[in-house]
Amino acid sequence: MLAYRDLPFLDSDDARPLRILAEYLEPLQRFRTERVHDTVVFFGSARSGPDSPLAGYYDNARELARLLTLWAKTLPGNERFVVCSGGGGGLMEAANRGAVEAGGRTIGLNIGLPQEQRPNAYVTPELLFEFHYFFMRKLWFAHLARALVVFPGGFGTFDELFELLTLAQTGKLERTIPIVLYGSAYWNEVVNFDALVRHGVIDRQDLDLISFCDTPAAAFDLLRSKLPVRPEPATPSFAKSRTPKRARGSAR
Repeated sequence: MLAYRDLPFLDSDDARPLRILAEYLEPLQRFRTERVHDTVVFFGSARSGPDSPLAGYYDNARELARLLTLWAKTLPGNERFVVCSGGGGGLMEAANRGAVEAGGRTIGLNIGLPQEQRPNAYVTPELLFEFHYFFMRKLWFAHLARALVVFPGGFGTFDELFELLTLAQTGKLERTIPIVLYGSAYWNEVVNFDALVRHGVIDRQDLDLISFCDTPAAAFDLLRSKLPVRPEPATPSFAKSRTPKRARGSAR
């Protein structure tokens, strides 16, 4: 039997590197085929049902995604700023839903979990991805992102937010990705950003990496002012890693 047709082998520990590589190459092929150029990524809780404390944010995420998609459809070049979420319910569903209601396609980077993560009905079928590895899913969030909008959420939302904040703070990406925290009351309660400065673990200027917004209109105006209108020639338009400059006289 050919090794690449040996399913017990492909599911084995020894073949884990092949499975990881597949979660890079298969989305890469599909994004090229579907001519997805770049994305605006929405993060937020899956637990935002009608009876949850976050219920009011659902309509806000839906409206912001709708506004962004309508605007993006007026831009030149390939399809721009496709709304991308984690593919699940709650605030992720709201973002995908708003984009669809504006006549756009929308991406869902879903991941298999024991509970609560099921693909929502608003993700474009050709752009629905299923991941096993969290780190490969986060790579694809960052790889195409031109902006990040983070609605209230829990551990998963924090993980994704701080992954992108770390890349921005350390200058590992060669382009700037605006990061919008939606719902200032929530974020200022759950994260004491000023305390991080006071304790000396971040610089005051690091807070310039984030912006706060409380209405879809304000968030849309901010994003529209920061997103690049002219597309890059390549599709997809990847965020490339910046190579650190060597100190003068350092060993090669």
